[in-house]
Amino acid sequence: MRWLGHLLVWTVALLVALPFIWMAYAAFIPPEAVFSGNIFGQLGFSLANFEVLGRGGFWEGFWGRLLFSVLLTGGVTLLQLTTGFLAAYAIKEGAKILPFFLVLLAIPVELLLVPLYGLLVGLRILDTLWALVLPFAASPFIVYLLFQGMRTVPEELLEAARLDGAGHRVLLTRILLPLLRPQLIAAGVLAFAAHWNLVLYPRIVAGSKELQTVQTWITDLQRQNPADWGPLSAAALAATLPLVIIYLLYERRIVETFEEGLKG
Repeated sequence: MRWLGHLLVWTVALLVALPFIWMAYAAFIPPEAVFSGNIFGQLGFSLANFEVLGRGGFWEGFWGRLLFSVLLTGGVTLLQLTTGFLAAYAIKEGAKILPFFLVLLAIPVELLLVPLYGLLVGLRILDTLWALVLPFAASPFIVYLLFQGMRTVPEELLEAARLDGAGHRVLLTRILLPLLRPQLIAAGVLAFAAHWNLVLYPRIVAGSKELQTVQTWITDLQRQNPADWGPLSAAALAATLPLVIIYLLYERRIVETFEEGLKG
């Protein structure tokens, strides 16, 4: 019966991979094949769909929006890791704020859009870079994930460091930071992916072209050319690459972190 289990796994894997295979195929298909409707009869390789993405100037076009999204998401990820690391340490040292973060984890993000919009208007930072960054300065999930990682650090190690005169700065930078590197990497990848895939929020709070993320740019392209599969697939493929590259670079660290979490 083992072959039946393998068959089931490969079938599920194929079904999951099928949309990505189609996206990769459609991204390099010649435009004339799409418009003729003979998408499998005229096999070929073409970069014409990617050339379409470069129209309208670099910064206003797809590649500029992709670069902007990478920088924005990377900055937000670093900010969340910094605040999450400090908050997790504060909880470990006795701060009674863990229930607050657990409650925030249970609140749907969409429920906060309306009050958050009013807050941004009151602060006069709507349609600015701050509107895309400040609401994501801290993540309850990142705080909880890093706190769980800190719980695995032996308390005897921290006590020995305190007896040697180590303060909070030394404990954070010399002991906890190196020991929690796998958890920080896993948290960073998850935070990057979560912020990268946002569409509704940046659409609402940042309508100017200079602040448009790659995801909102793709939705505009889809609305303008819903039947032009080639450029849409090329844009989706290129927008997926940062996540794929980051995951491939840190795959081992991510798997190790979650394996340790399951064992714990």
